[in-house]
Amino acid sequence: MSFFMYQAQPPLEFIPPAFNPLLLKFVHLLLPAWLQWKTSINTIEAENVEILANLYHQFQDRKIRFMLAFRHPKIDDPFCLTYLFSQLLPKLAQQQNINLEYPIHTHFIYDRGIPLWAGKHIGWLAANLGATPIQRGKADWTGLRSARDLYINGKFPMAAAPEGATNGLSEIISPLEPGIAQMGFWCAEDLQKAGRKEQVFILPIGIKYSYINEPWAEISNLLTELETASGLNIASTNNPNSFEVLYSRLLSLAENLLSIMEQFYTKFYHQTLPDKKITNGEISDRNEALAYRLQSVMNIALFIAEQYFDLSSRGNWNDRCRRVEQAGWNYIFREDFKEIKSISMIEKHLGDRIAEEAYFRMWHMRLVESFVAVSGTYIQARPTVERFAEMTLLLWDMVNKIKGSYPAKRPELGKQKAKITVGEPISVSERYPSYKTNRVAARKAVTDLTSDLQQVLEKLVV
Repeated sequence: MSFFMYQAQPPLEFIPPAFNPLLLKFVHLLLPAWLQWKTSINTIEAENVEILANLYHQFQDRKIRFMLAFRHPKIDDPFCLTYLFSQLLPKLAQQQNINLEYPIHTHFIYDRGIPLWAGKHIGWLAANLGATPIQRGKADWTGLRSARDLYINGKFPMAAAPEGATNGLSEIISPLEPGIAQMGFWCAEDLQKAGRKEQVFILPIGIKYSYINEPWAEISNLLTELETASGLNIASTNNPNSFEVLYSRLLSLAENLLSIMEQFYTKFYHQTLPDKKITNGEISDRNEALAYRLQSVMNIALFIAEQYFDLSSRGNWNDRCRRVEQAGWNYIFREDFKEIKSISMIEKHLGDRIAEEAYFRMWHMRLVESFVAVSGTYIQARPTVERFAEMTLLLWDMVNKIKGSYPAKRPELGKQKAKITVGEPISVSERYPSYKTNRVAARKAVTDLTSDLQQVLEKLVV
C-alpha cells in the first residue's frame, strides 16, 4: 500500500467504463503467454461450455440478459474467465456451429478499492476493458447505476463474484452477498419498464485449482520460513515431507501464531479472550481448539477496529469486514476534502493524522479477512495437497500482513491447473412476479435466490 494512504484526500472518484476493443484484442493475444509467465497456472480446462455458448448466442440475439456469478478463491480468477471467453468458448462454438459475434467478453464488476493497492494502471485497464467499479460496504449509487445500466444495455453480459472477495480456499465458498440477486431483479424490472421482452438469468461458474505435481517439498520449505519468522525451532525428522510430519508442523505453527496474537491483543489492547472451553476441558481436540481460538482472535481484532469507527459487531465476518473497510475509506477519502485547496494547513495535517490512524485500524480487519472461511477441519475432511497448500498460504498471508508487506506476491509452490465448471442458468425472470408483489416478498425473493445460488456454487467445486 503506497504512502498516500496515510494522507487525507478528496472522495474516491468513480472510474467510468470506457471499453476499448483494440485493448481487448491485445489482451486476448497476450493472455496465454502472460498466464505462463506471471502466474502459477499451467493449464485451464472447462466443462459444460456449451451452456455458456448457447446463452451467449441468445444474448447476442437479444433474447436474454445474464450475469456470470463466479467463484472467487484467488486473484487469478478473472484471468481464467478471460481465457475461457477468448480461447475455450470460441473453439467450442466453432466445433458445434454456434454462431457468435466477436469479440466475446463480459462487463466485470470490480471493487473500487483494487486500484488503491494494485495501482492506478489497474483502474485504467479495468475501465478500458469495459469493467465497472463499486464501493463495497456502502450505498454506492453511482456504481450501482453504472452496473444497472450495463446489465440491460451493455454490449456484453455481466460478470461478478458474489462472495465479494477472495477467501483463498478452492473448495469452501464464503457466504454470498445479496447484490448479485438484487441486480438480477433490478434488470428484470428495468426491462419490463422499457417494454423489452428479454429474459434475465444468472449463470453460476465454479473455479477450482489443483497442482500438476504435488509440491510437498515446497510446502515444507515455506513452513520453515514461517516457523523461523514466528520463533519456532522444529526438530529434524527422518521423513520431513510426509503428510503426518507436515500436518503436525502446520498445527504447531498455527498454535504459535495464535498464541502470539492472543498476547498482542491482551497486552496492548487490554482485551480478554474467552478460553474457558479449552481450560475446563470442553474442547480437547487440537483442531477444534485451534478453530475456537482463531474465532476468538478474529472477533477481538474486528472489535478493535469497529470500536474505533463506532460500528456495531453484527453480521457475518464478511459483513463486518466490509463495514470496517468502508469506514476506513471514509476517514481517508473525505467528503469535506472535496475542495482540498480551501482546507487550511492545520486541518490538512490533522486529516492526515486521522487517515493514518484509520489505515492502521483497518490493518486488524485485513488480518481477519484472510480467515473468514477457515474452519478447523478443512484439511482433515479431505487431506489433499491443495487444501494443505491453501492453509499454509493463508498463514503466509497473515505473517506478511503482520510484517507490513501487504499486498505481497504469494510464493509459487508449483504449477497449477484451473478447472472451470459452467453450471445451469438460474432464471431471475421466473421469480420476478413474486419479487414485485411487495417489499417483504422482494426481500424474500432476493434471499431465496442468493441461497439457491450459494448451493449451486457449492456443488460446482466439490
